Amino acid sequence: MALGAFAIGTTEFASMGLLPQIARSVDVSVPQAGMLITLYALGVVIGAPAVTIAAARMPRARLLVLLIALIGAGNLISAIAPTFSILAIARFVAGLPHGAFFGVAALVASRLSPPGRRARSVSKVMLGLTIATMLGVPASTALGQSIGWRAAYWIVVVLALASTLAIWRLVPEPEGSGTTGSMLGELRALKRAQVWLGLGIGAIGFGGMFAVYSYIGEIVPGVLGLPERAVPVALFVFGVGMTVGNIVAGRLTDRSIYGTILLGLVGMAASFAVFALVAHWAVAGMIMLFVIAVTSQLMGPSLQLFLLDASPDAPSLAASLHHSALNIGNSLGAALGAAVLAAGWGLLAPAWTGMLLAVMGLGIVGISYGVHRRSSSTAADAL
Repeated sequence: MALGAFAIGTTEFASMGLLPQIARSVDVSVPQAGMLITLYALGVVIGAPAVTIAAARMPRARLLVLLIALIGAGNLISAIAPTFSILAIARFVAGLPHGAFFGVAALVASRLSPPGRRARSVSKVMLGLTIATMLGVPASTALGQSIGWRAAYWIVVVLALASTLAIWRLVPEPEGSGTTGSMLGELRALKRAQVWLGLGIGAIGFGGMFAVYSYIGEIVPGVLGLPERAVPVALFVFGVGMTVGNIVAGRLTDRSIYGTILLGLVGMAASFAVFALVAHWAVAGMIMLFVIAVTSQLMGPSLQLFLLDASPDAPSLAASLHHSALNIGNSLGAALGAAVLAAGWGLLAPAWTGMLLAVMGLGIVGISYGVHRRSSSTAADAL
């Protein structure tokens, strides 16, 4: 399952570094080619609930095989697409299984894990995504720049095929895997306030990370004062931080879900502020990029487990919507970062924007915890 996550992380982010090559190859402008990123994200947002609901009757482990196979198929079409229109459709199709795969994989991992280690099992699946940002994306981007952008998608096809075979042979169907047996059963998740609050935390609080990450290419030379060739180094540092944060999050979340979410958001808000204050010193700026990455990833496994627990009778849809929320956060953070830059507020404005989004996320956590306390009190009174 982590191998499948590695394939998804590679295809999601490698396209960003290859837009100039793609644009030249299919005879469109770079801004037009940028629509491929938007269409992939749109596929994630739409596909997470749609695919999960449509596959409500399917056993979860078998569904994982189908989802990663579909991801491979979407990237195969991307690799051979002769025109921009076909490539655009292929990127949308490749995004459709993304959220459902992570949601179902998190559910399966948590159900197969020993007691008290659910979050660590989920974090192992998510490790594939963070390692992709550290290794898979730079490697596939470099290969795509050397021998052609289609090579990046062919790499994902191979990874998806390997993951399909491995999941089919090695991942058992867990007991109580969350199959509701009906579309209406899965839709019960949408009736729960805590599900919507959890999605709000992801879309708004986590969006702060993308306000900075989206503009590292401008911040590194423009603020840290380093040459452009240092941008891949900064991205590597960020990827290492994400990987470290994901591992730490697994251990902390097994102790306290709310505590880890709170720590992640407080850490993000503080690290954005410190980064904005010290980023003019290159070493300090790099260190703070690492800290931002670590604290942001505390949100990954913790929020995923939060959503699983928020809808115990329909966990697949709730867990899948996690990645819809993160992609909304991606778009929101990038858009707000672009807005403050366009307003002329300087290259550090995205960091202050990220801090504001993290603080807003803390507000949603406070509301969620209040709902949790009231429902716990009501349940205790009923006993």
